[in-house]
Amino acid sequence: MVRKYSVTLHGHRTSFSLEEEFFAALKQIAEARGQSIAGLIAEVDEGRGEGANLSSALRVFVLLTVRGDI
Repeated sequence: MVRKYSVTLHGHRTSFSLEEEFFAALKQIAEARGQSIAGLIAEVDEGRGEGANLSSALRVFVLLTVRGDI
């Protein structure tokens, strides 16, 4: 099921939608890296292209991480 999440990035509130499985994987990645979930999301946000969707960027990040490409 897709859920909407909110986070503060660079002092501004933003939201993104992810399937619960992607969010769980994102939390696991953050824990494994010793980062907060907000810190990891900020990192992904900073690396995405201008105009790219944050939700999509997070899904791609999880996929690339699980595949071992990151």
